[in-house]
This record gives sequence, structure tokens and C-alpha cells, in this order.
Amino acid sequence: MRKKNIGLTLMASLVFAFLIIPLFIVVVTAFGESASIQFPIKGFSLQWFGEVFKTKSFIRGMKTSLLISIWATVASIIVGVPAAYALARGTVKRKAFLKNVFLSPTFVPGIVIGFALFQFLTIKLQMKIITSLFMGHFLISLPYIIRVVGSSLEQFDFSVEEAAWTLGCTKSKSFIKIVLPNISSGIFASFMLAFINSFNNIPVSMFLSGPGVQTLPIALMNHIEYNYDPTVSAMSVMLMLCTILLMWVIEKTLGLATIA
Repeated sequence: MRKKNIGLTLMASLVFAFLIIPLFIVVVTAFGESASIQFPIKGFSLQWFGEVFKTKSFIRGMKTSLLISIWATVASIIVGVPAAYALARGTVKRKAFLKNVFLSPTFVPGIVIGFALFQFLTIKLQMKIITSLFMGHFLISLPYIIRVVGSSLEQFDFSVEEAAWTLGCTKSKSFIKIVLPNISSGIFASFMLAFINSFNNIPVSMFLSGPGVQTLPIALMNHIEYNYDPTVSAMSVMLMLCTILLMWVIEKTLGLATIA
């Protein structure tokens, strides 16, 4: 048993090192003086963080990613919360089948979803690029809402809602005044998770982006194809910090929900 534990610890250490070392290199190269990505760096400089805000493709990509991610996540909240509630209450037929349909974007490879949406939305329906991006990001955001809000609803005591019904409260009012406040932490956490997934998405965005309308990850990919400079490292560091901050907020939110 002890040898087994040592083996698992060693394996975990190797996996951790395999993940951390590349991230460490990215962080270090963001502070180099050289005009190309070099490790180890020669000299220390913050100029590449300034270059991030001077690169027009990054600024346009940031604006597009924020716009698409916010609207797609808001739409997925509007659709996903009532859907998760109906599934949790068991008020719909073929509950298991419908749940699998909502969660299906997490089962299908992202590149397959992106190509399928490109064929249908862009080629067949000839939608505008921004509309296609919104539809695609809504599709990949919805499962996070269904899953996280559904987990919150599993911990909710529906007898409280039913008591409100017997006292004359309508189902819609009881849902708004009783159910929603009790799962607000789960809704917020699902919003943040869906937003992070949407903002950082590459497979779907790669197929649905187009000339003049690109998300930030696609802008980064296009930039590094022609400009192998530390600007990409600086942008990556900024994205990592933002993601860590958002995940910390989610963890604290879910922790408070569990305590409550």
C-alpha cells in the first residue's frame, strides 16, 4: 500500500510539473527585453504588457469576446435556469432524455460543433458573423447553467415553495421570490463558469469568426502565426490572472452557498 501511495504521489508530481513548467515559461517570457520569445530571458522589461493595449487586433478581439460572452451567458441564464428548474421539479416528460440534450454540447468535440455550426449558420442560413458567434457561444454556455443550477436545485427544499402555493402565492411569484433567492449563488457561479468557457473558447470561435470579427483567442492565434513576440506571453499572463481571479470568486461563492 505504501509503495502504491508513493507511486501515485510521484505520478501526480510529474503531471503537476508537466503543467506548471510550460506556464512558468510563458510567464517568464512575458517580462523579457528581446523582441522574440526567448527562455531564459535576457533582461527585464514590462514593455510587452504595454504592447498588448497597442495591438489593434487584441483590442478588437477583447471587445468582441466580451460582447459575445456576456450576451451568450445572459441568454443561457434566461433559458437555462427555468429549464434546470423544470428538470429538478420533474414537471416534464422524458426528463433524462431532455437533460442529456441540454448537456450534449459537453459530449461532442468542440471542433465538430464548430464545423457543424459553420455549415448550418454561416453557409446554409448565411447569418452575420456576430450572430453566428452569439448562437455558437450560447450553445456551449447553456450546459454549464443546467449543470450548476441543477446542482443548487437538488439542495433546495421544494416543500417551502409548495407551502407558499397553499398560502395563495402563484407559481411564478413563488419561483421569483422563493426559489431564485435560494439558488442565487449557484446562478452566479454558473454565470461565471459559462462566461469563462465562452471567453476562452477556441474550436467554435475558430469556425465562426471572420474578417474583422474575431474573438480574443483567435486574434492571439493569428498574431503568433506572423509575430512570434512576447506580446502573446503578456496577453496570456493577463488572461491567466483574470481566470484565476474569477475561479477564486466562484469558489468563494459556492463555499458560501454550501454554508448557507
